[in-house]
Amino acid sequence: MRNQLGEASSPYLLQHQHNPVHWQIWGAEALATAARLNRPILLSIGYAACHWCHVMAHESFEDEAVAAIMNEHFVSIKVDREERPDIDQIYMSALHAMGEQGGWPLTMVLTPKAEAFWGGTYFPPTARFGRPSFTQVLHGLSRAWAEDQAGIARSSQAITEALTANAATIPGSPPGPDTLNLIRSAYLRSQDWHQGGFGSAPKFPNTPIYRFLWQEAFRTADARAGEAVNLLLSRTAQGGIYDHLGGGYARYATDDAWLIPHFEKMLYDNALLLDLLALSHAHTPNPLYAARARETVGWLTRDMSAEGAFAASEDADSEGVEGKFYVWTRAEIFAALGDDAAFFASHYPCPEHGNWEEHIILERTAPFGAEDRLAPLRDKLLAIRSQRIRPGRDDKILADWNALTIAALVRASAAFAQPAWLTLAESVFDTILTSMSQPDGRIAHAMRHGKISAPGLLEDQATMLRAALALYQATGDETRLHQGLKILAATEQFFTDGTGAFYMSASDASDIFAPRSRHVQDGPTPSGIGLMAENYATLLHLTGGVEYREKAEALLAAYGGKPDRLGGAPVLLAAADTLENATCIVITGGAEHLAQVARAAPDPAVVVLRVGMETMPPLHPAYGKTTTAPAAFICRGGTCSLPVTTADALRAQLRPGFLPP
Repeated sequence: MRNQLGEASSPYLLQHQHNPVHWQIWGAEALATAARLNRPILLSIGYAACHWCHVMAHESFEDEAVAAIMNEHFVSIKVDREERPDIDQIYMSALHAMGEQGGWPLTMVLTPKAEAFWGGTYFPPTARFGRPSFTQVLHGLSRAWAEDQAGIARSSQAITEALTANAATIPGSPPGPDTLNLIRSAYLRSQDWHQGGFGSAPKFPNTPIYRFLWQEAFRTADARAGEAVNLLLSRTAQGGIYDHLGGGYARYATDDAWLIPHFEKMLYDNALLLDLLALSHAHTPNPLYAARARETVGWLTRDMSAEGAFAASEDADSEGVEGKFYVWTRAEIFAALGDDAAFFASHYPCPEHGNWEEHIILERTAPFGAEDRLAPLRDKLLAIRSQRIRPGRDDKILADWNALTIAALVRASAAFAQPAWLTLAESVFDTILTSMSQPDGRIAHAMRHGKISAPGLLEDQATMLRAALALYQATGDETRLHQGLKILAATEQFFTDGTGAFYMSASDASDIFAPRSRHVQDGPTPSGIGLMAENYATLLHLTGGVEYREKAEALLAAYGGKPDRLGGAPVLLAAADTLENATCIVITGGAEHLAQVARAAPDPAVVVLRVGMETMPPLHPAYGKTTTAPAAFICRGGTCSLPVTTADALRAQLRPGFLPP
């Protein structure tokens, strides 16, 4: 055996290609080796921007003595969780079934049949933090395998049964207003009304939840739901979690006040936050949100462009030190800015001993403003920072994360009046479709340097369909609808479970050796099941096709049996509102001024249909009622308004939502 990771394309796997560990690549060959040698599999899952993954690699996987134990007693497999989220999902669920808290690096031990029987996350090289050393873990597991394989078989069977039960649907009635009210209230009770977000440190943006709360503010006019979103956006936009020089948000904060980021930047976080900034700005224009959106798109185009699309992430570490690229000393800032340093420090505090480990993380404590004077000072610091050694960049292309970014750019182009962002969204969509489409209509998951490295998952199909529908609404180009419907047909062919829901992996997946997972819970990114419910609801309102209602209702009902368990599925819940209460704005006669108002609506449950008389879908409730004159028709609940010709009249007929403060 030898380390095989030099044959991989994943930047994360390539980071480990010179480890003395005989890392194998996930697949049937590695499992066959484990069976032949009768050894357990040590599965290590992480990602390129993961700080603690780097720490464990340096402490353990680069250590010859530790590697010798692994090589003698285990078949060791490395997996990039971003490249193979399906595998990560299975074994993270297994860890949870063991009663353990998840995280990365994920360390799982499997039988040669890929059945999990033990797991954890980071393990130190010596016993500390109340955790055993990694070598103690390895020796203990090796003894257990040698002495009690029957007991291990019983344990792995119990975990497999738990995974099967966890993936099961829970049929019932589709979630209605009572369920949405219950879960909205629970979220708001958990809200940190001082700093924004949920709970204490560490703090994540939890964007899918706040996207649901924003939609709830329009369904119910609950001002608290809208205020919770704006509190999150304003605190994160001013805190250290935001890169005030280069733009873009870090993945989470390690404190409860959004000051100290875990410095890695992920594409999906920035996509989802851009979308939320656009919705809030469309409701009440805010120069802070406009600046953060503009700067974040600047970061995307400047630092994240790759192969006509966007790279996955930027690392937390540079030169082996977390945050080194981003932090400053007071002396560095004052030397760079000279006479303007004191003014800068009145907006971005620069304490003598820093605000984090004797260094300064830039945060904005003064109200937003004075940009004419502050922007050139930030540019000076950015120019100096650009001369430092940059963090590593994971430049693989992930279809689902790019599709989330495409949809966010489409919405932001309207909310912030940036038509170039729509052009960018179309370009990236075309790149993904051209480079990652399969002959059967599926979208592959991962690509690097033009080579597909992972098969498509439900999330790839769902997000790309959603992006196609967003582009169709923005442009009226029928090609976008047809592209989306082709993706939908492939999704229904390869991912459906026969009960109305969907599996995460395809029916012909050849390297999934555990029960196929169905995953309705949203994590940092929306679940494919929730997005498919949203897609069906959107298609209903765009076409009037009754089959889309039936499919949406079946998908919602597949998880309606225990409404109290839907608190982790806010995207599915928002889709239930879109299905029943969306406003479809039908634009006729090329009324571009009305189309722009419709596209910039702050209510997420607005669908825009641009039509001519010859392209009006026959099943749509507006069929036969529209005119060739420039106008808009507002359709809700199967009925449509009289023609509207002015922007103010159109706005007046949308769901009013909550009153601004």
